[in-house]
Amino acid sequence: MADDRQANGEGNGLRRHFGRWLARRIPPARSVTLDQRRIFIFPSLPGLFFAVLLLLILLTAINYQNNMAYAVAFLLATLFVISTLHTYANLAGLTLHALSASPVFPGQRSQFRVRVQRAGKATHYALRLSWPQGSDSVVSLVDRDSCEVTLYVPVGARGWFNPGRLLLESRYPLGLLRCWTWLDLDLQALVYPRPLITSAPPGVASERPEGTAVETAGSDDFHGFRSYRQGDALRQVHWKGVARGHPPQSKVYGSYASHSAWLDWEAFADASGEHRLSYLCYWVLALERRAEDYGLRLPGVEIAPDSGEAHQSRVLAALAVFQLAGGWGK
Repeated sequence: MADDRQANGEGNGLRRHFGRWLARRIPPARSVTLDQRRIFIFPSLPGLFFAVLLLLILLTAINYQNNMAYAVAFLLATLFVISTLHTYANLAGLTLHALSASPVFPGQRSQFRVRVQRAGKATHYALRLSWPQGSDSVVSLVDRDSCEVTLYVPVGARGWFNPGRLLLESRYPLGLLRCWTWLDLDLQALVYPRPLITSAPPGVASERPEGTAVETAGSDDFHGFRSYRQGDALRQVHWKGVARGHPPQSKVYGSYASHSAWLDWEAFADASGEHRLSYLCYWVLALERRAEDYGLRLPGVEIAPDSGEAHQSRVLAALAVFQLAGGWGK
């Protein structure tokens, strides 16, 4: 057991050391052009078998002084060298640009978009891109100068999610060598709180739905007639009806009810910090579905009532990054 822990500790130490070395050699950037400092190349498993076979043929040629064996050995060695040059050239000169990452909820997969662009008219075949634990995609640049690649990566908890370094690799043309690079494109996805169903907080529930016509004492829009009540203004009396012998009636004017809900941090004072954010997230989605105006109040943050996709994204983003660096407080 102690030996296992020691081995794990040494393995973690080597990975940290490699990560620091890689960060110095290929620092984070939104756009990276591949050159010899950023490209690694090594024989693949078939390439290792090829090299062993080549060595056996060469030893046989030396042992038996067979000219045909020498010719085969040198021919295969030349093929290996040429394959190395073509494999390296398949990645060299490419530029990768970080485009965007879609915001999602915990448990979902974020959509990361990357552009791969070539320099000049060089052709690039079978380029495989992938993120750890995510999907992969294989593209070629033959009759186009660039292409956009969409990769899907499962996200973690609320906040900013970093997918790690992007792997770009190729085994073109013969599969004897693997050429690859690890790039940190400084691309992060915003993860919203997980919505949790809860009862409506104060200020959200309303007995009168938005858009309901209500009587007012003003003169906004004519709403109808009702029986005359003592104290009604004389200008509200329907005098034409009285002149025709009808019972006295008063004109009624109305406006339409509108109600802007405030989603307040203090409305869920009995819940923990993360649960408060999850409850507020649920009601943001619910009110947006109902097309109602809503605002958000958090400690140090206030977003005025509004509705629409842009407003919803702004409110959810505020919930996603709220107090990530500090304690919850009250």
